[in-house]
Amino acid sequence: MTRPAVPPSALTELYRDHRVEFVRIGMLLVGDRATAEDVLHDVFLRMQLRPPHLADDTKLLAYARAAILNGCRMALRRRRLIRRLSEPHRPPVWSAESAVILDEDRRTVLRALHRLPRRQREALVLRYYLELSDQESAEAMGVKAGTVRSTVARALAALGRELGEEG
Repeated sequence: MTRPAVPPSALTELYRDHRVEFVRIGMLLVGDRATAEDVLHDVFLRMQLRPPHLADDTKLLAYARAAILNGCRMALRRRRLIRRLSEPHRPPVWSAESAVILDEDRRTVLRALHRLPRRQREALVLRYYLELSDQESAEAMGVKAGTVRSTVARALAALGRELGEEG
């Protein structure tokens, strides 16, 4: 039995309701708004051209989050390849507007977050920014819930060391 494709109206509604959240996830993972928006638009274009076939319509949000996570991973891989083939790495430059909005403590935490390994960064963004459960995070990352818990614990310990915090 073939499952029906998600209707275009559901994709439009998902985009309208969660666009800001999706861009913010992307920004936290890739480090800049333009790339985050490119990833989001690529994901939704692919879903419009080839709609997912889901057994449960309530899984569409999780599906989209996982697709955006994968899109961010691909963008980071492309960025890494370009860096290897061109000049040495320079950290991302935040816009003047962002620099004004973000205070020094927040920028310090974001820099530390971007120095974490990809999987740890993803786990923290999903847990603390999106406030997803272990199971929801596991679905988005394609791992088990126990892996999410251990990854979050290691990431928090690494952030604490990076920021010079005790215990």
